[in-house]
Amino acid sequence: MLIFPAIDIINGKVVRLLKGDYGAVKNYDISPVDAVLSFKKAGAKCVHAVDLNGAKSGKAENAKTVKNIISSTDAFVEIGGGIRSEEQIVDYLQAGASRVILGTVAVKNFTFVKEMAKKYPKKIAVGVDAQNGKVAINGWREITDINAFDFCKKLADEGVENVIFTDISRDGTLSGTNLKAYETLIKIPNLKITASGGVTYLEEIKILKDMGVYAVILGKALYENKLNLKDVITLARS
Repeated sequence: MLIFPAIDIINGKVVRLLKGDYGAVKNYDISPVDAVLSFKKAGAKCVHAVDLNGAKSGKAENAKTVKNIISSTDAFVEIGGGIRSEEQIVDYLQAGASRVILGTVAVKNFTFVKEMAKKYPKKIAVGVDAQNGKVAINGWREITDINAFDFCKKLADEGVENVIFTDISRDGTLSGTNLKAYETLIKIPNLKITASGGVTYLEEIKILKDMGVYAVILGKALYENKLNLKDVITLARS
């Protein structure tokens, strides 16, 4: 199982949100590049970075910071937030991103996502963010009436290989993740599931690994020293 330490970015700074609330931002006194270097020192081979300004506005507002992250490491870097066009996909891939994450556009233009998944195999993931089982878009500010689990199945049926599933109600709470959701999601054929949102305990890492989850994203639990990244990576690889 892969471990992706996360870097969420607002105005070029490392932050974490509480349940996706842009009004509940916590800033961390570390630069995005220094965060990447600290992850590498702990043994991380993967990094998950999100332009939160971009997720909200639909434009890659922190592209310069994102590219600095990519150029500072030889790790597998996946990028999300504000990626709504093929031009932006290509821009990040040419900058060295290993994978790009499509979120809001997957709901608003499903045909586009199908085309991109086919055109850039292994380079596209879809972020499915759920609030009470419904898909949220536009930086988690708008809740649709789309069933999140049905949407994940639809993505798999249309050739999307990777889904990052976040239970918004758990994100940033340090209260544990929604294990039942992943028990359901891993049953979807031909879909690699990345667990995101609220992962706080080593025991959860073991459970998710034993479940067959493809990867786990860790954010606040690392920044608040609830989890030791080196220990997590050792467990995930064992």
